[in-house]
Amino acid sequence: MNQKPALRKDLNLLAATALVVGMVIGSGIFMKPGKVIVAAGDSTMALIAWGLGGIITIAAGLTVAELGAQIPRTGGLYAYLDEVYGKMWGYLFGWVQALIYGPATTGALGLYFSSLLLPFFSLPADWKLPVAILTVAFLGGVNALGTKYGGFIQSVSTAAKLVPIVLIAVFGLWKGNGQILSMPSGVAETAGMGAAILATLWAYDGWINVSFVAGEMKNPARELPRSIIIGLGIVIIAYLSVNIALLHVLPASEIALLGNRAAGTAAGLLFGEIGGRLISVGILISIFGALNGYILTGARVPYAMAQNGLLPGSKLLGQVHSRSGAPANALVLGVILATALMTLGDPDRLTDMAMFIIWIFYILAFVAVFILRRHNPAAKRPYSVPGYPVVPAIAIAGSVYIAFSMLINNPGDAVYALGITLTGIPVYLFLQRK
Repeated sequence: MNQKPALRKDLNLLAATALVVGMVIGSGIFMKPGKVIVAAGDSTMALIAWGLGGIITIAAGLTVAELGAQIPRTGGLYAYLDEVYGKMWGYLFGWVQALIYGPATTGALGLYFSSLLLPFFSLPADWKLPVAILTVAFLGGVNALGTKYGGFIQSVSTAAKLVPIVLIAVFGLWKGNGQILSMPSGVAETAGMGAAILATLWAYDGWINVSFVAGEMKNPARELPRSIIIGLGIVIIAYLSVNIALLHVLPASEIALLGNRAAGTAAGLLFGEIGGRLISVGILISIFGALNGYILTGARVPYAMAQNGLLPGSKLLGQVHSRSGAPANALVLGVILATALMTLGDPDRLTDMAMFIIWIFYILAFVAVFILRRHNPAAKRPYSVPGYPVVPAIAIAGSVYIAFSMLINNPGDAVYALGITLTGIPVYLFLQRK
């Protein structure tokens, strides 16, 4: 009797840890220090926010990994929600990824990229939106030509993104002499710690993918929690080091004022004009690569849903290009939705919106661990979340606090994201009836 081929258990602790670091660390650390300081009110609270964001992310990763071990289905969180709560909740998660999370993330990265590119070439600031739209459209076109082209951009940018992080952290800590703690943001009104932590979660985004590889680990019960704790621990140290380095070079009030240009300005002070520009190129490549990655992967969500007839216009969105084999129509949809969101103008609004709505679904995943434990108390699990029930409770409490803060501090964007999510319910019922 022929057995179905199974996933090979090739991932050891070192490989899994590298996977965590590679998936999480990225352009967010360059974009968010100013936003976090403004929200937190001073440099000390900002550093605490970065640490708390990392702790919540570790608790989240350890918790969701148990779902990955108990529900060995492809599709990640979509499959987990479908299994525990029913098909509609899995569908709504896909709906949110296709219409809010993916486009908002793409739009934000496009705006971040153009806002750094324009001063680099001394171009007018009012070109920000057109350049962002052209960049997103260009990368959408590249990926429509085939995965290999988008994959090449991803490979180059992955190596490039680590260079500015290491150089700014090392030389900022070495050469800087500014006061680090208790430095005011210079902003009278602060959004609070919840908003500050929400901003850091953009930089920690990507952790969810790590929990999906439990089935490919040699010893998941031991190595998965270690890889998550060590890997995210490295990311937390790297992010805190960059923030401390920036505060060593620039006053907190100036970082807040410069916003996403703070890292480039600090690089100029540390390495001179030419060195600073080279570091800025590294930051631009990092953002460009992240943008390409989200466009490449984001189109697969509406394409996969369309393949199952789960979106309006599924016949069109479920097609691949006859020559490139890429989901070209789904890519076009992603570019159009991202362009619409980019007209809001503020990339920080888009990242907050994306993080808020995606973490609502993460809360459902954290609660699902308690539900499965209650329904199957004697089930054998290849991996169990360490510190149960404390660790999942930390993930839930932290997520609820962040979501509640967004509702209080920015109710318009929160309600908008929730409204788009809820429109998926009648669409789902209609498609089910058909």
